[in-house]
Amino acid sequence: MTRIRSRSASLREEEELRLPRPPGVLRRFWARHPVVADVLITLVCLLLSLVPAAPFTETSDPTPLRIAFAAIAPLAIIAACVTLMWRRQAPLVPFVASFTVEALLLFAPQPSGTPLMFVTCYSLAVYRSTGAAWIGFGIALAALTGLSGLLLLTGGVAFQVAINTVVTALVLGLIGTLIGVNVGGRKRYIAAVIDRSRQLLVERDQQAQLAAAAERARIAREMHDIVSHSLTVIVALSEGAAATTDRAQAAAASTASAETARSALTEMRAMLGVLRDAESPLPLAPMTPAEPHETVAAAQRAGFPVTLSVTGSADLAPAVAHAVGRIVQEGVTNAMRHAPAATSITVRISHGRDDVTVEIGNDGVPAGVGAVAAGGFGLRGLAERAAHVGGTVGSAPAPGGRWMLRATLPRVAADPSTPEPSTKERP
Repeated sequence: MTRIRSRSASLREEEELRLPRPPGVLRRFWARHPVVADVLITLVCLLLSLVPAAPFTETSDPTPLRIAFAAIAPLAIIAACVTLMWRRQAPLVPFVASFTVEALLLFAPQPSGTPLMFVTCYSLAVYRSTGAAWIGFGIALAALTGLSGLLLLTGGVAFQVAINTVVTALVLGLIGTLIGVNVGGRKRYIAAVIDRSRQLLVERDQQAQLAAAAERARIAREMHDIVSHSLTVIVALSEGAAATTDRAQAAAASTASAETARSALTEMRAMLGVLRDAESPLPLAPMTPAEPHETVAAAQRAGFPVTLSVTGSADLAPAVAHAVGRIVQEGVTNAMRHAPAATSITVRISHGRDDVTVEIGNDGVPAGVGAVAAGGFGLRGLAERAAHVGGTVGSAPAPGGRWMLRATLPRVAADPSTPEPSTKERP
């Protein structure tokens, strides 16, 4: 099951990357069937390498050293060719084995060579690194040259055999290393580009998830503000209509309740209409700011003693104006909900030179109450709104048995800060 999922995920990733097909039929077959390719290379090298080993068994010099190497050389060549099966996983192993065979060929009665040097130098450059290929080739060639010179000085090998072995190793190893460096460098570059593309896909998905989460949080705040405030006003008006014996006042309260409900429905339909419109993207900015005087007027119609005072100029950025309206709405709603016996609910908006201060206070906190149940979404949403425009919000007791909600916002919206103020649901 895991293999199926991983394969499907890999196929989906390849489709998103839209990688082109490798050029050439042979190259695609080579890439898709590496084991078959390694077997073919091993068989070809084995066939071309056993031919130089034949003179070891037909030597006319029956010395013990010649006889010993005549028996060892074919086995060493076969073993070195077999190690080519691991040239992708451990390219250094066949590389060392090929130079060992070249050293054994110094004892051949006539000049000979094998293609092992070409294949192993190429594999080291492609499947390890460019630096490892050049360093390994230089060290092995120097060792082979030094061994050939030592055997020449001691008379252990013929001059022609030593020169042929060293030159063959030099030419085949150099060609294999140069081709391997070119192929390996391109292979690693393409792998790095593909890996970076995969990282970009992951980052794109993460950014989409973060944007979706932020949009859900914004929509949740908007819906909470609309539903919470409107329902609070409707409940207050309905209770007032049910409690009064004056038919005119009851009718007025019912009418105000219906108007508040229709206004809330209009806002919700506007938001849901945007969400259901597949052709237009979701808005990143608030749809329509909530006006503080409308919030206060609705609370007054519900029978609450709410007053509004505004000082200074009201020229604010749209995001800040929306935040001010929602803060007033949530503060008044909390006072109506948690302090129904309040005799005074004051809303003050002070426009300064660089910032605007919003204060919502009430005197309806029952004596001895130090905290109201925390964990609500109202003030949490206000904290997010304030942080979004670069401001702060707090809620705490005030002198005279009052409760005060205070927010300070810049006149021009700043970048949203990472930490969010810690608030609790208070009256």
